[in-house]
Amino acid sequence: MMNRKVVSVLLFIFVLFCVCMCGCTEETVKKSTETINSEVVTETVTTEKPTYIVGIDGEYPPYSYIDKNGDAQGFDVESVKWIADEMGFNVRIQAMAWDGIIPALQAGKIDMVYSGMTITEERKGAVNFSNPYWKVNQSVAVHDDSDLTMDDFMAGSGKVGAQRGTTGAFWVEENLVNESALAANMLVTYDNFPLVATDLQNKRIEFAIYDTPPMLDAIAGKPLHLIGEIDTGEDYGIAIRKTDTELLDTMNEGLVRLTTSPKWEELKQQFEME
Repeated sequence: MMNRKVVSVLLFIFVLFCVCMCGCTEETVKKSTETINSEVVTETVTTEKPTYIVGIDGEYPPYSYIDKNGDAQGFDVESVKWIADEMGFNVRIQAMAWDGIIPALQAGKIDMVYSGMTITEERKGAVNFSNPYWKVNQSVAVHDDSDLTMDDFMAGSGKVGAQRGTTGAFWVEENLVNESALAANMLVTYDNFPLVATDLQNKRIEFAIYDTPPMLDAIAGKPLHLIGEIDTGEDYGIAIRKTDTELLDTMNEGLVRLTTSPKWEELKQQFEME
């Protein structure tokens, strides 16, 4: 049978271990109450920072993308990390298919979409949006061997490639297909834009449409060039579930702090946003 001295030592070690573990929390807040019987009673409240899962398009530079090491990068990624530090929460970045990202948000698989999402009336019916933080237009690209112009694009003179679920695809549907300028089967949609750029490079389609900044990144170094821009004046916002009003307020406050801080200009220069 183990003697009492050994038991006492083991019990002391166990208690010491428990005390140490209690100190390994994210954040400890101490507050003192009134003096009782000449002693100051101190109450220790331990709180942990919440963690929010941020959904992104993993192939959408310069806003969000997964680098060769498997790490999330980009203007929006660094922005949400800064806001998280400023507002006191943690984030976990989750890349996913763009056309399923709002259903994933509604199903609770992610807590927000912070990845160059255009604020539209249709999307506002499904989610809440933060205040706008960036404005973009759509651009159209062709192969370097092509003589096609923006007039040809507007006249529906060739296949148009677009990423599925993007405002570029919506714009073509509403303004060309629905107006009978382009046959429905001439709009070809893809899971991501790099696939669009590849088909344009291989001349399987005649045009590609996409938000201007990521379009420029996608065609860099390829025999492709822009032929024009469509002044859509789109506003980007952070998408959040309609029930998460407190998180919406937090992100709006975070955006105010970010855009009025030196970090905002630093991020714009880092990702060549202007």
